[in-house]
Amino acid sequence: MPQPPTLHGTTILAVRHRGGAAIAGDGQVTLGQTVVKHSARKIRRFHNGQVLAGFAGGSADALSLFAKLESRIEEFRGNLERAVVELAKEWRTDRMLRRLHAFLIVLDREHSFLVSGGGDVISPDEDGLLAVGSGGPYALAAARALVRHADLDAAAVAREALTIAAGICIYTNDKIVVESL
Repeated sequence: MPQPPTLHGTTILAVRHRGGAAIAGDGQVTLGQTVVKHSARKIRRFHNGQVLAGFAGGSADALSLFAKLESRIEEFRGNLERAVVELAKEWRTDRMLRRLHAFLIVLDREHSFLVSGGGDVISPDEDGLLAVGSGGPYALAAARALVRHADLDAAAVAREALTIAAGICIYTNDKIVVESL
C-alpha cells in the first residue's frame, strides 16, 4: 500500500527581545509537492491570552496537542514550565499521543520552550530565539541578525525574519501571523 504524501510546510519562530515576546507563523500547508492552503493559522493564545503556542507538523496532531497543552496550563495554574514538562512526558509515554507528529513552541512573558513527542523540552539560548518547521533554520538565522543589528521590537523581528525565510524556503509563504505579549 503506498504511503500518503508527507505533510510539510510551516515555519514558526519565537522571539523574546527587549522585554517583549512574540510568535510568528506562516500560513502555507503543502501535501507532497502541492500547496493545499495558503492561510492556515498555526498560532493560538491560551490562559487568558498570557501564553502563546505555535505548531509545526500535522494539523490534526497539533490541534490534539493544543487541547492537551491548554488542560496542562490550567491544571498547573499558568506555570508554563511545569505544564510543558508534563505535556512532554505524557506525549512520550501515552500510546496514542506517541503517534502524533508535530513540534510546539510555547511561550509566556518569562519562558519559551520547544516541545516534542520525544520528550524534549528545550529552552532557547541567551538570544531568546526558537524556530521549528521547514523554514525554521532560515527564520532563526534572520532573527539572530535582526536582533544583533536592527532596532526592532520582538514582534517586528519575528515578522521580518519570517518574511526573509519565506523568500528562501519553498514550504514557507508570506501570509504571516504574529501574536505578541
